[in-house]
Amino acid sequence: MALLYLSTSARLPVWKTIFNEAGVTLIAGEDAVNDPLEVTAIACWTPPADLTRYPNLRVVLSVGAGVDHLPPMPQGVALARTLAPGIEAMVRDWVVMATLMLHRDMPKYLDQGRGGLWQGHPVRLASARRVGILGMGRIGGLVADSLSALGFDVAGLSRSGQGGAVPLFTAEQTGAFFARSDLLICLLPLTDATRGILGARTFAALPRGAGLIHAGRGAHLDMQALRAALEGGQLSAAMLDVTDPEPLPRDHWLWRDPRVIITPHVAAQTDATEGARHALAVVQALRSGAPLPGLVDQAKGY
Repeated sequence: MALLYLSTSARLPVWKTIFNEAGVTLIAGEDAVNDPLEVTAIACWTPPADLTRYPNLRVVLSVGAGVDHLPPMPQGVALARTLAPGIEAMVRDWVVMATLMLHRDMPKYLDQGRGGLWQGHPVRLASARRVGILGMGRIGGLVADSLSALGFDVAGLSRSGQGGAVPLFTAEQTGAFFARSDLLICLLPLTDATRGILGARTFAALPRGAGLIHAGRGAHLDMQALRAALEGGQLSAAMLDVTDPEPLPRDHWLWRDPRVIITPHVAAQTDATEGARHALAVVQALRSGAPLPGLVDQAKGY
């Protein structure tokens, strides 16, 4: 059994050390593959175009938390995503930062600062600000706990009605959920059902002047609907870590809109040690026949 590593060279020394210490073979790059039959797992962001070269391949592991960029796997090949506590904590930190920035009107103050304008605006208590979280998985739960501890009135939308210590709305209660979301946070996986969910219909269902915090995937967001909602005052501001396309072109209108703050998909980056240890756990699970950590339901997309 061997893992084929197809990711950044900067992380490779850490992966090699961890795999060598465990006595598990790691092959760095397809050019280094002497026997394709040896490869049972591939760790990558983008897999090889022809996976049939590896007839004993049993799992493809995304080196990030998402898998929406990956094609369907062949019959008999599982798909897994990286589970790393650091990813979850980093995204939680970014979302909490973004929530506080919109709550305290930072887009306005940054714009005023560019013009040298000293002008205050009314401050609302956190307890008076209703936050809605789309996506109540592991990260959503962390975000909910953190924002609740800061005094925000937090609720989540969960298809199953499960997944957190805050009030949860089900898919049948979507309208009521949006209506109580002064600040809407998107942490959803990208699937056919969630693509474009941040569009005109959703924005119209929010309280007027709501804010958007987006750390899901770029394709969740309808850019033209966002522009219309900002220009019409339905949305007051947005903070985005993901866009469609990525990278965002230099001449895109979003860069010039003072109501929008953009970060270049940096809410989280996989720690090399955590990523390598998770990949090792996947290979060891293959060996023992144990459930694969981070296994993705390919029918659902997450």
